[in-house]
Amino acid sequence: MLSKKSKYAIKALVGLAKNHGNEVPLRIAQIAEQEHIPKKFLESILVELRNNGLVHSKMGAAGGYYLAKEPSDIFLSQIIRLSGGPIALLPCVSLNFYESCEECEGGEEQCALHDVMLEVREATVEILAKTSLSDLVEREDRLAKLLK
Repeated sequence: MLSKKSKYAIKALVGLAKNHGNEVPLRIAQIAEQEHIPKKFLESILVELRNNGLVHSKMGAAGGYYLAKEPSDIFLSQIIRLSGGPIALLPCVSLNFYESCEECEGGEEQCALHDVMLEVREATVEILAKTSLSDLVEREDRLAKLLK
């Protein structure tokens, strides 16, 4: 399951992607209001994203946050991993958060569930690794048009 932190990081970056190319960076309060993210939580997420090179910040009256890269160069898999969220559904198939499974008596090599979850992880990573912020903005626009 996607953590709140990862979900909020994605939402904040989508908000920044919509503003990409605009000369005025977005303030934390603007992002929090537009994307319905608690402001204090958003502050820590943006600092982490800045420290990992996904966003830049500008100080002062005209300050705020903006993307450090093109929206088409920031992928969901990156964001989820940077915000500390596992992609795998089970820890025994996770690349970054691996934990052995105590329920498997014959070991992971003989566990059918482990085998299936490994396939699920691979398919999930493949989708997340090719889905960029630009793709999310386009999907959001397309979905909004369908609702009109």
